[in-house]
Amino acid sequence: MTTEQHPADLWPGERPEAARRLLLAAVDSFASRGYHATTTRDIATAAGMSPAALYIHYPSKAALLAEISRHGHAATLALVEEAVAHGGDPLTRMRHLVEGFTAWHARGHTVGRIVNYELRALPPEDFAVVAELRRRIEDTVKQVIEDGVAAGLFEVPETRTAARAVTSLGIDVARWYNERSSESPEQLGQRYGELVLRMLGAPG
Repeated sequence: MTTEQHPADLWPGERPEAARRLLLAAVDSFASRGYHATTTRDIATAAGMSPAALYIHYPSKAALLAEISRHGHAATLALVEEAVAHGGDPLTRMRHLVEGFTAWHARGHTVGRIVNYELRALPPEDFAVVAELRRRIEDTVKQVIEDGVAAGLFEVPETRTAARAVTSLGIDVARWYNERSSESPEQLGQRYGELVLRMLGAPG
């Protein structure tokens, strides 16, 4: 069991308090109702503001979703890059990466669901920004796999597909994980780390 990472951790004191309240209200509203069923009035009311006040900070609910998605993906990219910079052979780097990636999606499962499963609702220009962040995440994972293949530690038929499989496993944790789950985010990360190494053909 776990206490979920608070969404406010993604926006540490870098914007007006009213804007932060709107972001947090949007996270709660999108998570409980879904993006399309949420109105700007729902978000403003949850933030203790009038709908007119929302537009001072964000032109639309799509702008709120874009901000949430950009910051969620940027935080994930930073985590993945930090894990790779941790050092060690490809086995060590991949284990560290998967453990952190999985635990992040468990601790922040509410934000994780929004940023990964509401992608189609993003306006094209915002989707392009997020798609680039996702590409960089995937490329970082792919490079570790390629390093492992070159070192004779991993055996996979195609590294791009393998990288997508690795990230998909971690992302899916946000879909089902909740505070009643029997494993902590760290325990789940360790188990996923073992599973991914086996999936990549690492020696037993």
